[in-house]
Amino acid sequence: MNNKAIKSICISSVSAMAMLSFAHSAHAELADEGAADDVIIVTAGKREQLLKDVSGSISALSEDDLRNLQAQSLSDYITRVPGVVFNDYQPGVSEVVIRGVASTTYHEANQATTGYYINEIPLTEPGFPLVIPDVDTFDLKRVEVLRGPQGTLFGSSSLGGAINYVVNTADASGFDAGFEGSVSSTRRAGEVSYGAKAMVNVPIIEDQLAVRLVAFQRFDAGYLDNTGTGVDGSNDLRVRGLRGSLVWTPTDKTTFSVLSMYQEYDLDDQTYVLFGPPETFERSTNVPEYQDTDFMLHSLTINQEFDFATLTAVGSYTEKNSNLAFDDSIFLGYDARTGTPQLSSSTGKSKTEYLEVRLASTGASPFGWLIGGNYTHLKSDSTGGAYLEGISDYIDANPGEFGGQPGSFLAPGDLLRREVSSNDVKETALFGELSYTFADALTFTAGGRLFRYTSNPRLQFLPNAALTPPFDYQPGKKKESGFIPKFSVKYAPDDDFMLYALYSEGFRIGGINVYSAAAGTPLNFESDTTKNFEIGTRFSLADGTMLFDIAAYHIDWDNIQARLFVPVTFEAYTTNGGGADIDGVELTMTLNPTKDLQFMSSVSYNDARLSSLLPDSFAAGGGYAKGTTLPGASDWTLSNSVSLHFDDAPMKPRFSLAHRYLSNAPVAFDSTLEKGDYHIVDLTAFMNLTDNIELGVYAKNIFDQYGILSAPFSFAGAVVRPRTVGATVRFSMQ
Repeated sequence: MNNKAIKSICISSVSAMAMLSFAHSAHAELADEGAADDVIIVTAGKREQLLKDVSGSISALSEDDLRNLQAQSLSDYITRVPGVVFNDYQPGVSEVVIRGVASTTYHEANQATTGYYINEIPLTEPGFPLVIPDVDTFDLKRVEVLRGPQGTLFGSSSLGGAINYVVNTADASGFDAGFEGSVSSTRRAGEVSYGAKAMVNVPIIEDQLAVRLVAFQRFDAGYLDNTGTGVDGSNDLRVRGLRGSLVWTPTDKTTFSVLSMYQEYDLDDQTYVLFGPPETFERSTNVPEYQDTDFMLHSLTINQEFDFATLTAVGSYTEKNSNLAFDDSIFLGYDARTGTPQLSSSTGKSKTEYLEVRLASTGASPFGWLIGGNYTHLKSDSTGGAYLEGISDYIDANPGEFGGQPGSFLAPGDLLRREVSSNDVKETALFGELSYTFADALTFTAGGRLFRYTSNPRLQFLPNAALTPPFDYQPGKKKESGFIPKFSVKYAPDDDFMLYALYSEGFRIGGINVYSAAAGTPLNFESDTTKNFEIGTRFSLADGTMLFDIAAYHIDWDNIQARLFVPVTFEAYTTNGGGADIDGVELTMTLNPTKDLQFMSSVSYNDARLSSLLPDSFAAGGGYAKGTTLPGASDWTLSNSVSLHFDDAPMKPRFSLAHRYLSNAPVAFDSTLEKGDYHIVDLTAFMNLTDNIELGVYAKNIFDQYGILSAPFSFAGAVVRPRTVGATVRFSMQ
């Protein structure tokens, strides 16, 4: 740990101790109950806990929070969490970045740096994620965001943190149904956006067996103009999904829970623009660059309560599909041989089987424990290629340029390049935590994960028009094993304040580069790791009307898996090298001065920079120097909201004003282009027309701010959706 990090953490420790002393002196003002976070239960630690008792940085957005924000997807709410940036690229592959742990503002070429889960069931796989599920918010119970590495309990792909979607499951206590309809208009969009969502919960056997069904469809009208295809508003998006839950509780100690879901994203044209004049909303391709992705999940969870512990067994099967196309002529221009544009496409499929069994202690004993094991099996296949109309005929007409080989062999169907990759990954792991509490105030916790991965990758590069030698790369089984520790100490003398110190780690497994044959880049890349040193405090003052959550951290990121690009052709590949130091402070404050008024503010400072040279043979100087800012790692993120609600007034009107700010950051290691440096303000208002019908109106990005969200290259990237106004009606029946 460098001196800067030590100094930062020491200053924060002193500050936290000072605040703790102040809180003790104000103890007479503190209520035993009633603070807002007292009632928030989270399960992200693989057991139910009060949020305020978790020894780590965690935020939870409740169902009411998501409704009040008029949230549909991650982009509507995730950046309101301190320390979080969203690389809002293409729907279905956009990535959440926590505490600046990312090597691109695009899409990581291997595992993402954030893990995604639904009711603690993995939504990410031990390999390249074809789809990063952005679960629709309808009928979500809450969204939990764990900040900082989570490798001990969650395994790989949690270098920066994890997100756990918690959906409402079937409830046998009574009938329930709901509907949500919405319409909206976005500046520059030629069509109206709309959504229709419904839920029904039906008890089959009272208090024992119930089923819950959710269905939704959303259309987001495009707001970009493709001058090449002549289509205005070309980036139309359709999101459809189904979710089903069956819960059976044959006894008060035994629960069987089935959860199944399907969700698809159909994007007519990519969401990036070609930067040129300020505030451009234009792109230009010869054909629509569509992207269709979907995922399906089936799971069974069994909970059995004993007098001393709870046994949980989880089994799941996840399947993902991806199909997309790009117009390479924006990089390469028209091919001089054929006078036609080069188009590329990629299809992929992954299947993941998951099994976990764990036993967690219950009761009021000072000694607590959790022990478990899990098994993951991934099978994935992908096919990529480049299409150039007329290249096969050109080859036949110019045999001397191609060694006399026919076009039907080098470019069948005018496919001038073809590559096929597959992988078979298995993980077995044992994990656990032990804790002991002294004098009902001081708790020590130690945990660890012992894991073993085996992978069997294959990469085939077929005969091609570039005459790059074809090959079939089969390195055989690759094995990796290790141990991921975790330690924490928590001081909580009463229910109203807590101070903790934490050490945790995260890791990501290695893999192979799909385009290495064409690009001349390394075939393999290795795993990388993060080590997190953190202190934090939570406390409430003034009878629970003031709540504070503060954390300071230092992260060492070693042997970074960096996503880089080949010049001219812009083919992506991953390589290892260098490291990064990330230092930051996060503060969340909630004020409830009256029963009708609430103010919330979160602010984060994050300094994420390379700690040593990151090699790149294509870059000037052979790489990126120590001190280079990580892509997309904004120094400052800020979120504020003011909510006013009149529960005793007719129709119970409610109003909310929300503000977000993201400071600037480079979009890539070698780029002068920056994302961020914009303010987004949203306004919402609701009223109850009857006890069962709620009407809402909203305006998002009301000042119509223009901002860059992500950009893999300096000349192209995604931008903030223009001002959108709309209305929502919700109906519920219980």
